Amino acid sequence: MTITYIKKASKTSATGEEQTRDTVTTMLRDMETRREEAALEYCKKLDNWDGDIIVSRAQIEAAKDKVSEQLKLDIQFAYARVSSFARAQRDSIGEFEVELSPGLFAGQKLIPMETAGCYVPGGRYAHIASAIMSVATAKVAGVKNVIACSVPRDKDGIHPAILYAMDLAGADTILQMGGVQGIASMAYGLFTGKPADILVGPGNKFVAEAKRQLFGRCGIDMFAGPTEIGIIADETADPDILAADLVGQAEHGPDSPAWLFTTSRAIADQVIALVPGHIERLPEVQRNAATIAWRDYGEVILCDTREEVVEVSDRYASEHLEVQAKDLDWWQDTLGSYGSLFVGEEATVAFGDKCSGTNHILPTKGAARYTGGLSAQKFLKIVTHQRQTQEATRSVAAATARLSRCEGMEGHARTGDVRLAKYYPGEKFLLDIGMQ
Repeated sequence: MTITYIKKASKTSATGEEQTRDTVTTMLRDMETRREEAALEYCKKLDNWDGDIIVSRAQIEAAKDKVSEQLKLDIQFAYARVSSFARAQRDSIGEFEVELSPGLFAGQKLIPMETAGCYVPGGRYAHIASAIMSVATAKVAGVKNVIACSVPRDKDGIHPAILYAMDLAGADTILQMGGVQGIASMAYGLFTGKPADILVGPGNKFVAEAKRQLFGRCGIDMFAGPTEIGIIADETADPDILAADLVGQAEHGPDSPAWLFTTSRAIADQVIALVPGHIERLPEVQRNAATIAWRDYGEVILCDTREEVVEVSDRYASEHLEVQAKDLDWWQDTLGSYGSLFVGEEATVAFGDKCSGTNHILPTKGAARYTGGLSAQKFLKIVTHQRQTQEATRSVAAATARLSRCEGMEGHARTGDVRLAKYYPGEKFLLDIGMQ
């Protein structure tokens, strides 16, 4: 296998993790101890916000007046597609009961979580779509209490378009808080009295670390880090579109990886030559972020065969993975590790990020090797039950008793013994075979 790094990243997703971890640990402990008092102090210090934490209906209505009619229609366009896709996901799994053997029944039930905390980034960029992706999906799944939070953008609070999207998607409570303090408030039930059963939503490295540390106390959508893009391209791809798509994700932040996997040296060289021009034409904030991201985290990897590309791509397990190559069906059938797949030149990450319907809250840092992105199922507890007749107990209890004794668990065995003694008095059963 021949893999050539035409461009190699100087940093990895683990760069700077220790400092982030220490900062988040301190903040979470403080807010768990001092509760709302500490959270308000962090809001003042980090968000420059000392206004109301819970958004009022009057503030939501005022925000709507600041959103143009066209933008409202665009948000509604995205909401319709995201919620429709989430509904199809929810309906793809169902409840059932099956008779495993005569008289022994086992089943599955879907129970929505009681409370979900949805984080919506609003710092460098107003992530309007993230409000839809998290809140609408939770509501489609049947979550009763959806608490959303986002950083106050100015003296008027949360960006009005984010507020409009949160409200349209069905948020029950909206908190004007960003960063770790927002995550902690939802997890601990600060200001609402309703601790989140699950925390979802994208965010910066501090938000991601806060969710990681809180996992176990509540559920999370996934372990996540800065957004990633991987693109698979062969000699038929358009290098200008490839460069534009790489830069389109690199603008997220200075730690956003952008990877190109290709079988064509000519494509690799052309993309490397074109990326700086695409970055240079961005506005200043986006240009600065993309410049550092491409410099520190950008990679271009040349492989001999498409099978080698698949092996490399699956190892990277990109959050977003585009395929711009011949024989698209082969790629879709063969690739196995990615957050969301964008098949063909016509489909690009930005479409999925904003409005095409699939969820953009996706696994990063290699997590796509073992999990997919946010879906309606993430908000559902898939629980099981069993019931059986006395006749079914005859075989199940005896097998349980024998297995338990082989394991050395006498108390378990006797729960079978007592039932057999009650249901079949005087009958002899083989209840202990030892380690034969």
